Amino acid sequence: MQLAMIGLGRMGGNMAWRLVQGGHEVVVYDANAAAVKQHGGTGAKDLGDVVRQLSPRRVVWMMVPAEAVASTVD
Repeated sequence: MQLAMIGLGRMGGNMAWRLVQGGHEVVVYDANAAAVKQHGGTGAKDLGDVVRQLSPRRVVWMMVPAEAVASTVD
């Protein structure tokens, strides 16, 4: 399965790592570029890059703080 994980904090980072370990193709993004390198998967430089790396019928999992949800979706 191919999916993106946006938000690599404690919960999102662990989920991304487990998905990669489970054999899934994971595109990872976080506002903190250092976090992208730590969690495996294919790193994305911005949200547009996330979309470009995913095949149609895109699956995106967001693990961001409540105040960042609207701006991330936009």
